[in-house]
Amino acid sequence: VIRHRDVRASYYGVIDKFRLQVSEQSQRKALGKKEIIATLLPSAKEQQQQKEEEEKRIKEHLAESVFFEQTSCQPENRTASSGPSLLTVFLGVVCVAALMLPTSGEMESLVPLYLHLSVNQKLVAAYVLG
Repeated sequence: VIRHRDVRASYYGVIDKFRLQVSEQSQRKALGKKEIIATLLPSAKEQQQQKEEEEKRIKEHLAESVFFEQTSCQPENRTASSGPSLLTVFLGVVCVAALMLPTSGEMESLVPLYLHLSVNQKLVAAYVLG
């Protein structure tokens, strides 16, 4: 049994090593040895208190940084946009149209030959759309 008698919060996380040696009682020669690494951890109750204190500090820090950002930044003239941008919608329509075009090698099509897309081009359109 190994007991830590001087338990302080400053010792939490400190790594200790213990060596166990096994030998016969009549002989001095060691039959084997093993090093055991031990770390002092706080109890569950103390750990909960530390988490609560850390969360409180983080919330205070975030509140201070948000306040600082709001007071130091000058207002920008931005238009409020609701929904996807025009470029995104246009790119989606182009990709859907590319997937609807015939694949190169299809002979029975009313679409001109230069609008027939390869399989790789259609894969790129599907990837961008996805």
